[in-house]
Amino acid sequence: MLASAGASRRHCAACPFAARHPPVSVSLLIALAVPCALWLDRLYGELPNRWHPLVAFGRWANACERRLYGPRRWRGLLAWGLAVLPPVWLVHGLLPHGSLLALAGGIALLYLALGARSLEQHARAVAAALAADDLDAARRAVGCIVSRDTAALDARGVALAAVESVLENGADAIFGALFWFVAGGPAAVVLYRLANTLDAMWGYRNARYAEFGWAAARIDDLLNFIPARLTAASYALLGDRPRAWRCWRTQAPHWKSPNAGPVMASGAGALGLALGGGAVYHGRWQERPPLGEGRAPAAADIERALALVRRTTLLWAAVIVLGGFALA
Repeated sequence: MLASAGASRRHCAACPFAARHPPVSVSLLIALAVPCALWLDRLYGELPNRWHPLVAFGRWANACERRLYGPRRWRGLLAWGLAVLPPVWLVHGLLPHGSLLALAGGIALLYLALGARSLEQHARAVAAALAADDLDAARRAVGCIVSRDTAALDARGVALAAVESVLENGADAIFGALFWFVAGGPAAVVLYRLANTLDAMWGYRNARYAEFGWAAARIDDLLNFIPARLTAASYALLGDRPRAWRCWRTQAPHWKSPNAGPVMASGAGALGLALGGGAVYHGRWQERPPLGEGRAPAAADIERALALVRRTTLLWAAVIVLGGFALA
């Protein structure tokens, strides 16, 4: 996308907005939009559910599921396309590349796709409950950000689950959105966030969604493949580099998720923590490979994980801004 500024100017000149909004370098728009969207997320966090567009999208996705559900992969793929492609097409048509309208719309859509402040708020609620020795509150708080069963977790298990969630959701809630915004603009970040939402709704390996949700899970894996590895590399760069690279190389291939494995292995190594191990999901015990090296996480390590995600966010923002201005 950054290399297509000339083509974007030609496209913009032909659109009805060109007379009122002179064409602007796409790379410059990206360099301006990313820090603005990150600042809005830092200032306001997520919109309330009653106003958030993803709530409306969830209803639309549920309607698509009711119409098309069946234990066949082609049905899931068709439902995915019906749910995701119309909003992406609409955004692509309304926000022409290189226009000031694209800047305003891009800032708004990227802000809606980010979840950095929400992640911090949820993780700090866990840390605060652990610091107050309120294990029940800590279990409830961590249950908001993980899919495993939390009712029987001890304090160490709660801290471990929270650190894993911070590292993994850093990739999903921040860096994946930034990557796709840079790669394809507002329409691409909408595609990414909606695909990620459908993975959370349909991407389960259970009796209902094993076939119908197959497409949602695989498309989400594909969209996260590059961002996850860039996130893992960033965690390694900003932490204990030799240990992070070693854990990524030797441990990630054994993790069931092709994208969560590199992110969490690298992040655990960067922090010098031992993650992974067995956990209960939907009432069933699952043995998970070890991730990282070092001691078991404690409550204070939740803030260390958040600090790593913040440093990574600043690194990405700096690279995007400097690269955008250099290519403008």
